[in-house]
Amino acid sequence: MPKTNQPSRKILILDDHPINVESYQTLLSDIESNKSADYLIAFDCEQAYNTILKNHYNKELIDYAFIDISLPPYKEKNLFSGSDVALIIRNFFPNCKIIIISMHKEPLWVNQIQKSIIPEGFIAKSDINYKIFPEIFKCIEKNETYLSTSIINAQRLMIQKNINWDEYDSKILQLLSEGVRTINIPDYMPLSLSSIEKRKANIKKQLLLNPATDRELIDIAKKFGFI
Repeated sequence: MPKTNQPSRKILILDDHPINVESYQTLLSDIESNKSADYLIAFDCEQAYNTILKNHYNKELIDYAFIDISLPPYKEKNLFSGSDVALIIRNFFPNCKIIIISMHKEPLWVNQIQKSIIPEGFIAKSDINYKIFPEIFKCIEKNETYLSTSIINAQRLMIQKNINWDEYDSKILQLLSEGVRTINIPDYMPLSLSSIEKRKANIKKQLLLNPATDRELIDIAKKFGFI
């Protein structure tokens, strides 16, 4: 009997460094189950957005997405990082396995990404090499979740500090550390200014116990290793 033609597996690789994209594609291509895979490549949020929409409109699934967090933004669509792109993928392709690969491994950053995206794979770039990369993919391919050592350690630190924030709290502190004024934070997330002020006050209470300035909040967060 003739074999039924199966649609090619689609793998999106999103990273602003071409050498990383090439390396990931080469390592993935060496895996037997990826021999006929179709690779979608994007180097910034705009390219990723257009690729995602094209596949969505053509009713072509994206099966795996390897996403770097730090990317050139697409401000017209309010896409400022790989995490924003990952949320769009979650919406359009709920069965897509998302693997976050990032140079960032600060506990606060990890907490934000983990809670907002719940990726199937979360890897710090410092933990990855050509030998373990195929094993990571095979693990995720078997419907297992993979967290690299640095990501696990970051989560442990959040637990040890007894900090229980959601992704919005983490995002507020991250934006403050990047120099974004509180009055402008509503431009980056779907919360009102009053809600943001209340959350910021709660963060200060947890970290500092006493009233404090934003600068003091950022300083103590850095001291604890949250940012």
